[in-house]
Amino acid sequence: MQSFFESIKCLDKKAFYLKYHEKRIFDTVKLRIDLSKIIKLKNSNLIKCKIVYNENEILDITYENYKIKNTKQFKIVYDDNISYKYKSTNREDIDLLLKQKNNKDEIIIVKNKLISDTSIANIAIYYKDEWLSPKKPLLNGTTIQRLVKEKKIKQADINIEMLKKATKIATLNAMIDFHIIDNYSIIY
Repeated sequence: MQSFFESIKCLDKKAFYLKYHEKRIFDTVKLRIDLSKIIKLKNSNLIKCKIVYNENEILDITYENYKIKNTKQFKIVYDDNISYKYKSTNREDIDLLLKQKNNKDEIIIVKNKLISDTSIANIAIYYKDEWLSPKKPLLNGTTIQRLVKEKKIKQADINIEMLKKATKIATLNAMIDFHIIDNYSIIY
């Protein structure tokens, strides 16, 4: 049976944006969970709470200290067939793409000539005085959903030329929120 997971940011004994994670669990397997009742925080550190589940139940809950990676160098990789609609524990296709990053920190996945995601986060670019994120990301992440709803970013089709002309980039996920990356480089 296929399993899925949520990574939930916890800090100062508080878990963030649980309603977005609960909605994704429901949208994925129709399982209704009140995450506030099952997350048990014991310290105030920045913690990644990982909840693994399938269509029937919660399989595992782990807690680990989290440190944001210093990601500066990106490698463009292409795959028109990759699919990662649900946050599955099976990441074999993404892991194969990661092998192409050579000595860079991270990859930016291009699907059907459009920017989609990095291996662990959604991406946004600052282009023509606004933040844009892909209209068709590999994974419709909880952070991107929240920021679009709050009208802090717009979704658009982003091609390589737009990426090249962007003046800033950011990565977005539940653990790093909206993380603007300074002094980045992209290998095309």
